[in-house]
Order: sequence, then C-alpha cells, then structure tokens
Amino acid sequence: MTGQRRVIARILDAAEDHPDVVELHKRAVAVDDRISLSTVYRTVKLLEMQGIIERLDFRDGRSRYELAAREHHDHLINLETGDVIEFQSDDIEALQTEIARRLGYKVIYHRLELYAVPIDEDQA
Repeated sequence: MTGQRRVIARILDAAEDHPDVVELHKRAVAVDDRISLSTVYRTVKLLEMQGIIERLDFRDGRSRYELAAREHHDHLINLETGDVIEFQSDDIEALQTEIARRLGYKVIYHRLELYAVPIDEDQA
C-alpha cells in the first residue's frame, strides 16, 4: 500500500461521519497536498473491493463510505440537513428476525435506512 493510500485509509478509519470521495479528498489534501482526486477514487474502489470499507447510498446523489468491520448499526438520514445518525435497536433486530422466520427465512444480512425530517414541536 502506498503512502497516499495509507493516508486515505487512516482518514476513513478516523472518520466519525460518512464522507464522500470529495470530502475524503479534502481531508487527504490537508495531510498530503499531492493526493489527487483520482487517487482517492481508486483507493476507495480498492478498499471497497477488499471488503475493508462499505459504500452507502443515502439517495443524495453521492456515495459515502464507512469501515465495514464495525459493529452492526442502522442509519437515520435527516432529509433537511443531510446528517446521518447511526443507531442500534434490539427491538428492530428482533422484529426483523421474527418477520423473516414467519415467512420461512433466516436473516443473513440487512441494512436499514430511515429517511426522516425533524418533528415540528407543534406536531409532537
């Protein structure tokens, strides 16, 4: 792995959000201004193919990334701000397992994304 790829991998490892390639490039250039956008694209593709990172599509026209080896979690996407909130719910996990079982299946993998807007205090 080249030094530039190591920089990109470290940035992804340290990310507490779900950066897209443009944001990864911005962060990488702050560390090494020789890193090109095409290097970031190639590195992200390689890391995804190796199962190190996971590509996420939150329907905003850009792919975002996170480490694949993390504990399972789901996402809530704020449609007003684009913020992505990670959460884990034992109740949701149990319900999904039960629904699959009733239909004659065993859940192997799933991804849950909730697209939402903040509740208006007057409607709460």
